Amino acid sequence: GMDGTACKEGTSRMAMMYLTNWLEGFSRATQFPLTCQYIAGHSVRIDAHSHVNDALVRGGVAVVRLFYEVEHYALLTGVTGDRIRLFDPYYVKETEPAFEREGIEVTCEHPHEYNRVVPFSCFNRETKELYALGPVASREAVLLFDLRTRRTADATIEYFI
Repeated sequence: GMDGTACKEGTSRMAMMYLTNWLEGFSRATQFPLTCQYIAGHSVRIDAHSHVNDALVRGGVAVVRLFYEVEHYALLTGVTGDRIRLFDPYYVKETEPAFEREGIEVTCEHPHEYNRVVPFSCFNRETKELYALGPVASREAVLLFDLRTRRTADATIEYFI
């Protein structure tokens, strides 16, 4: 549950924090080339200067809690203009009417990278609408980087100008 109670309401925020800390510790102890960071609240937003967008531009990914019928996690894998590429484990073969209204593209052409392309505007809503991150106080994300392929801020400076 929301407070970490087993078998209640899916993966808890506490479990995501624990997993992040475990992965980070494992990576340091074994020289596994992964680094990750748990962020929450105001730090979880989609815009040109957010931690999430920065991670995506520099070759990382973000696991975020968002809404699609219920709260669940999706993997953000990249940015194209003002749209986020994401992999949503909720499988749909084709665009649903709600997706069309929100400008969300469904694709099966990139099964190992993403299956949705979602406008920035969908994410920052504090409601329980399609792909909204929800109330700021309950937002969370885990940023992950492969240390072998992570780009530095210097290598992506044109993004911020």
